[in-house]
Amino acid sequence: MSHNKSDCSNGVLNLGEDSWEEFSIDVPWGTVAGKWWGSRNRQPIIALHGWQDNCGSFDRLCPLLSADHSVLAIDLPGHGKSSHYPQGMQYFIFWDGICLIRRIVRKFNWQNVILLGHSLGGALTFMYAASFPDEVAKLINIDIAGPTVRGVKRMAEGTGKALDKFLDYETLPASKLPCYSYDEMIKLVLDAYDGSVDETAVKVLMKRGMQVNPNHPGANEGYLFARDLRLKVSLLGMFTAEQTKAYARQIRCEVLNIRGIPGMKFEMPEVYADVIAILKEHAKSVVYVEVPGTHHLHLVTPERVAPYINNFLSDK
Repeated sequence: MSHNKSDCSNGVLNLGEDSWEEFSIDVPWGTVAGKWWGSRNRQPIIALHGWQDNCGSFDRLCPLLSADHSVLAIDLPGHGKSSHYPQGMQYFIFWDGICLIRRIVRKFNWQNVILLGHSLGGALTFMYAASFPDEVAKLINIDIAGPTVRGVKRMAEGTGKALDKFLDYETLPASKLPCYSYDEMIKLVLDAYDGSVDETAVKVLMKRGMQVNPNHPGANEGYLFARDLRLKVSLLGMFTAEQTKAYARQIRCEVLNIRGIPGMKFEMPEVYADVIAILKEHAKSVVYVEVPGTHHLHLVTPERVAPYINNFLSDK
């Protein structure tokens, strides 16, 4: 599928809603899928979505970005159209995601990369910029400062439950996976996001977030979630506040951080401000803005977010 229409509004040439094509690369466990917005002859901004979302998270933002840039929005492993991990493998979502960015960058030999992340995706781009500080030019994070931190007591108390839950999900037969009608799926997701998205946004996400149940063919087919159920076990491999701050001290690139107001309610909200303060000490430059919106403000209200990103990208 290939689309090439650009949109020109207010005298600025933007990518346009049809300027994308499907993307896929082979990886040892299968394929990683995504959407490439803009020219394939230009090194893209690498965009990563949030936990249990998919690259459709950027479908309403990318058309508003300058046509001077391309964007490669990735479905993280186990999300969207990307392959699930094999049986027996755990998702350590932070470490896996950093390694995936590195795998892609090395495959295409990209230099001075620009990273864009929302929520979990922002934690991954933050970690990558900290791990390879001389190889990242710009870091754009939406409603996240760094990996979401947990108190060590909560992590210790929850480990056993997380392991059992993972093993239960692993052995759940396909016939027992929850199946819904389209309308039921949309309502379920809308309720689960608890006000962070509206119905329009849910329908955008579910273009890649659901699939026809192969066990229920026919006119009254049901739908399953496309994502791997094992992703729900996300507690393992979480970060402490001190770890996140240590990585923040490593980042050297230009940073744009867009905080939604009210945005996400974090368990330890003070860490967000601490990380921004550390970045201002060590990074090349930091632009921190607060924008009215939910945690998914880039998807629900992209017109509020895009101008800040375009200004940041155009600043040489």
